[in-house]
Amino acid sequence: MKKQSLFITIKGMCLLLALAACNAPTESSQVEEEGTEAAEEVNSDIPEIEYTLTKDQTHSKFSSAIEPVLTVPSGSVIEAFTEDASDEQFEIDSDVSALDQLSFDPIHPLTGPVYVEGAEIGDVLKVKIHKIDLVDWGWTAILPGFGFLADDFKDPYLRTFPLKEGMTSVPFKGKINVPLRPFPGVMGVAPATAEMLSTIPPRANGGNMDDPNIVEGTTVYFPVFVDGALFSIGDAHAAQGMGEVCGTAIEAPMRIVYEIEVLKGGRTIDEPEYETDDYYAVTAFGTTIDEAAKKAVKYMVEYLEAEHDLTTSEAYALCSLTGDLKIAEVVDVPHMLVAMHMSKEVLGMK
Repeated sequence: MKKQSLFITIKGMCLLLALAACNAPTESSQVEEEGTEAAEEVNSDIPEIEYTLTKDQTHSKFSSAIEPVLTVPSGSVIEAFTEDASDEQFEIDSDVSALDQLSFDPIHPLTGPVYVEGAEIGDVLKVKIHKIDLVDWGWTAILPGFGFLADDFKDPYLRTFPLKEGMTSVPFKGKINVPLRPFPGVMGVAPATAEMLSTIPPRANGGNMDDPNIVEGTTVYFPVFVDGALFSIGDAHAAQGMGEVCGTAIEAPMRIVYEIEVLKGGRTIDEPEYETDDYYAVTAFGTTIDEAAKKAVKYMVEYLEAEHDLTTSEAYALCSLTGDLKIAEVVDVPHMLVAMHMSKEVLGMK
């Protein structure tokens, strides 16, 4: 009798343990729940969208004469849908023969311009990138006569990639995978000219910077050259290496959520600058790497003097000790872009 009672007790305990195990979250479900909570926490950081621009509200030049498609107050949050760099001249099943009909006239379609109330010449326009979503598919190409090694690559090449939101990489060949870090290749304000300038090179107004560090969470600062600033964005890239050496990235349409704000009375800047949680960066364009790199160092020295109470010599020395020069791109003739990063940990900012 005692043995039977003991058996029932043990059997009951086993049953209770089994039920508890069934009801307890598994490791994978815990990870899933934690991932969902993390995603919700990230999404909660995105402010409410106040304005939407479609991929049809575009232009393909930089000029003060281009009329704005939207007027907003400083501090507005805008959702912009951007088209791929070719302006839909390719399809996902296009082959290399599609390059024969490629026209450069619509390159790059930029969503905008946006007129920001209160923006005046000499101000700084602050643009915070809150979210970048992949939409559909993308492409990369080698165009004869274009690219850093144009003289060495005479044959055209085209490759398309299916894309969707949530993807972190795409297969390239065999075991090779390309990590995805989407960013806008072109961001800029209008220059102080009514001339219709090509969007292909970077300039002081921003433009085709092609800097793959300008991703979600990055804040970019632009000098304002005309009233209203007239900000535009586009040429989104799903992936690109520093340099963009063959002339293209994974060019793709995207959805970009950004916040735009006018800064007055502070330090003026000559060319765009940007920052992340980890570093502050300056950018500089030039017709040679040497010219662009020298300007970038000069801009960082000026930043360190103005914002961190260093003498010119101290700032220059710090650039040598901890500054990181980065070649953003080398193909967008007649200009190329160099950036310099300075760690916020070094600067005592984190």
